[in-house]
Amino acid sequence: MFSDYKGKYVIMNIFPSVNTGVCSKSVRTFNQEAAGLNNTTVLCISKDLPFAQKEFCGAEGINNVVMLSDFRSDFGNAYGVQIKDGAMRGLLSRAVIVVDPQGKIVYEEQVPEIGHEPDYVAAKAAIKQ
Repeated sequence: MFSDYKGKYVIMNIFPSVNTGVCSKSVRTFNQEAAGLNNTTVLCISKDLPFAQKEFCGAEGINNVVMLSDFRSDFGNAYGVQIKDGAMRGLLSRAVIVVDPQGKIVYEEQVPEIGHEPDYVAAKAAIKQ
C-alpha cells in the first residue's frame, strides 16, 4: 500500500472516526494544507468503512487527501495506534506520522487527549519543500 507513495512525503493523519467533530476538522485542515504541498500525499486513516469515508468526502468537497480504511487490516496494531481499552476500544487513536521520500519517519505525534487536534504546523514543518 505505502509503496504507491515511494519518493514522496507522506503525512498519515490517523484518527478514530470521520463522524466526530475533531476528526472531521483534521481531515478538512489536512485537505486544505495538502493543496499547497509539493511532492506530498496526505493519507487520512480511520476504522470507518470506505463508503462512509467516501460519503463524507463527497459532502465536504474533500479531494486533496486519500482516505484509507483500517476496518479490515492490521494497520492500527502494526503502527501502535489502536486503542486498547475503554469506550473507544478497537478504534485508532489520534496521531500524525510524516514519512520522507526515502521512507524515514521524520515526525510523529501521538495526541495525548483524544479530543485535541494534532499539531498541523509541526507536521507541515517536517516537510522540506
